[in-house]
Amino acid sequence: MRISELSRRSGVSIPTIKYYLRDGLLPAGRPTAANQAEYDEDHVRRLRLIRSLIGVRGLSVSATKDVLAAVDEQQGDVHLLLGLVLGALPVERSGRPPRRDGAAEPAGAGAAEPAGARDAAEDVAALTAEMGWKTSPNPPAAQVVAETLETMRALGVDYDWRSLVPYAELADRAARLDLDQLRDAGDPLQQAEQAVLLTVLLEPALLALRRLAQEHHSALRFGNG
Repeated sequence: MRISELSRRSGVSIPTIKYYLRDGLLPAGRPTAANQAEYDEDHVRRLRLIRSLIGVRGLSVSATKDVLAAVDEQQGDVHLLLGLVLGALPVERSGRPPRRDGAAEPAGAGAAEPAGARDAAEDVAALTAEMGWKTSPNPPAAQVVAETLETMRALGVDYDWRSLVPYAELADRAARLDLDQLRDAGDPLQQAEQAVLLTVLLEPALLALRRLAQEHHSALRFGNG
């Protein structure tokens, strides 16, 4: 297809496509004349993934380039590819894929850790063990859970990993639904794009649905009819 058709199919403007071509995010098309080239379905899928990473996940062009470089090396490993595009796994600046044993040590690694942070991290480890979840070492999502537990305890809320088990069970069901919706994607790039859309775009709606359900059940329990 010509670049005009590529723009129409991908939803990306022609000037932006040319910018991605110059910057190396998008592979060059097959030359057909001095200033013309043809593009194929791989370019469409690649552009849609780029659009998802930049427009939906909010990555910079530079970070997107790093992710795509790692994705190119990992298209045969859908699990690792999804971890890369969703930010669950780190991407080395060189574009090499992440180590299988997890992320590099964070800044300040080796320094003494506050007792509260250590307890919260142990809670997260206990929770994932209880759920039987297999995750990479020190994923960002686990750090968010640990920080939340630490903050709640600092505010005097008696909350530990056992309190999160019912919520983790709901999250497990939601994750299964997410991945079920990727089965119809034709190739890894399509799966990666859909994973970004399902995860990032749906998260505000899931929180809003929780709020609606809370309002409903509050009215049933405490309302006046």
